[in-house]
Amino acid sequence: MYRLTNSLPYLLNRVGVRMGELFSRRIAGYDVTLPMYRVMAALWQQGDQRLGDLADMTSLEISTASRLIGAMKRKGLVSRRRLEDNARTVAINLTAKGEALVEELIPIAMRFEEVAIRSLPKDGLANLKSVLAQVYTDLGSLEPEIVEAERRRKARR
Repeated sequence: MYRLTNSLPYLLNRVGVRMGELFSRRIAGYDVTLPMYRVMAALWQQGDQRLGDLADMTSLEISTASRLIGAMKRKGLVSRRRLEDNARTVAINLTAKGEALVEELIPIAMRFEEVAIRSLPKDGLANLKSVLAQVYTDLGSLEPEIVEAERRRKARR
């Protein structure tokens, strides 16, 4: 029997929302939002990112990411520059201020992960992360089904 409260999407969302809300409250004093933190952490991990790649990595809509990058640029947290070999492509990077801030926030994020996984067996974290990464990849196989359902819905109009 299907039970919402025992379904994987429900449980994943519930954990994500709870952690996001708590983390947002914890970093509010730094004058950054959770999406800003995610962008900074992504850029700290890998700089010179294009907007589309950064949006994908942080699970943001590209228009939302664009507005967010603009706000972060005004705060002095990120910079944008055109690539020398492709003037149409803009590379986004952390500024020194952004890098210093994210390096202050990363230990907080690590503490949240530490608390979230403390009940897992020692080898459970690597397995959980691997499984979640595979679940994310596997969900991509639903895309053709969704596209076809959208096409049929539009054809009925």
